[in-house]
Amino acid sequence: MTLYDRFSRLMPGILLCAGITLAAVALARLEAALFGRAWVEALVLAILLGTAVRTAWRPGPRWKPGIDFSAKMLLEVAVVLLGASLSAATLLAVGPALLLGIALVVAVAICASYALGRLFGLPVRMALLVACGNSICGNSAIAAVAPVVGADGEDVASSIAFTAVLGVVVVLCLPLLVPALGLSLGQYGVLAGLTVYAVPQVLAATAPVGALSVQLGTLVKLVRVLMLGPVVVVLSLLAPRLREERVAAGDVVAGDRPMRPPLSRLVPWFIIGFLVLAALRSAGLVPEILLAPMAAVAAAFTIISMAALGLGVDVRTVARSGGRVTAAAIASLLVLGGISLGLIRLLGVE
Repeated sequence: MTLYDRFSRLMPGILLCAGITLAAVALARLEAALFGRAWVEALVLAILLGTAVRTAWRPGPRWKPGIDFSAKMLLEVAVVLLGASLSAATLLAVGPALLLGIALVVAVAICASYALGRLFGLPVRMALLVACGNSICGNSAIAAVAPVVGADGEDVASSIAFTAVLGVVVVLCLPLLVPALGLSLGQYGVLAGLTVYAVPQVLAATAPVGALSVQLGTLVKLVRVLMLGPVVVVLSLLAPRLREERVAAGDVVAGDRPMRPPLSRLVPWFIIGFLVLAALRSAGLVPEILLAPMAAVAAAFTIISMAALGLGVDVRTVARSGGRVTAAAIASLLVLGGISLGLIRLLGVE
């Protein structure tokens, strides 16, 4: 097959996903114009719109290659580009004690959230997605972890949909803890950075409280996001074991064999790319002028890939798993909040 033939096969599905993406971005901007901020992000809207399209119309074979390409390859490229957001200067600005504390919170929260997900009867992959989404950075973490653990579109869409709803609830309710717990501006900023899902949501949650909360919350949140790289690397090393456990439990799908791949395949190419780009950024070898365009491309590719995942979702399956996912996500969020408050007290944040 020539390059032109391959391009021709991919274009219908890619254009469909791009069209859904444009609609999602337009709706997010309309939200911002009407309400002052986009309460439901374009990434979430892309999944919802894709799911709505799939509910009304099932794309045929002509669309499938481009949809699959958008869901996998574009997402992996986006993860690589996210490496440019990692800077050693960001880490040093936080201080070693809080930096270590953030890493510890993320690790403990992921383990606790995963255990809660399994307790509520979630499949292994969905439990991991919910745990990483709650513990690191919501939608972005779910999108990055999904290809590593082999999660399907329905798992990803369900996880993102429920963490997105909880994200809005957290933004609205978290400021109420300031008077309830007697938190200072600094303490609340750290708490918001450790618990709120996305950076824009951190700004929304801290702006009503004070400038210091905004500054600390944003900084802590950025460091928390940087934990995504190490977490994904660890999960990629555990991926063969996950497959073996799935087979042992009798939960086998086509092509999911309990074979340990060679060492060169334990860490996916896009994770290596992420780490290489992060190292280049820390060494000052990535021109500053490229950072904003790279971030924009990563964001666009991620939204397109979410539209593609939405197009692969059977809404009836999502509805059947809704109660369990919601319960697991809420319990996970409460655990994260408790751990975060414990760290604040332990470090004596003022």
